[in-house]
Amino acid sequence: MARITLNVNGASHTVDVPEDTPLLWVLRDTLGLTGTKYGCGIGLCRACAVHLDGEPVAACSIRASAVGEREVTTIEGLPADLSHPVQRAWITEQVPQCGYCQPGQIMGAVALLARNPQPSDADIDEAMSPYLCRCGTYQRVRRAIHRAAEEV
Repeated sequence: MARITLNVNGASHTVDVPEDTPLLWVLRDTLGLTGTKYGCGIGLCRACAVHLDGEPVAACSIRASAVGEREVTTIEGLPADLSHPVQRAWITEQVPQCGYCQPGQIMGAVALLARNPQPSDADIDEAMSPYLCRCGTYQRVRRAIHRAAEEV
């Protein structure tokens, strides 16, 4: 077991977990932050995307012990009142169908707009290509990102 201190959504958490435990399982099973979803377990679908110092990462593919003092932001770290422009755009554009991949999609979109507040369709397609949606709501994702960009 390893004693690990993580900074998650602005709060410090010390956990005792095996050193090789993926960040995803610490977030979900140890900290109870179940908004981050398990998809493929090998970092290919990005349903588990969280921000690590503002950059999106697949939480299933990074060991919690490797995070160090970097800031982890999960979907729960976005405003609970749904006031973030991406959250509002997601609702307005009715992006989710089944909704399972949406936490990862939203975290990817937030990171994209932080880097590029006025993305083109090509910018969106490139940035969002790692985020798989089995329901195929990619056109709605693109519209929502453009809508959110109007407010960022």
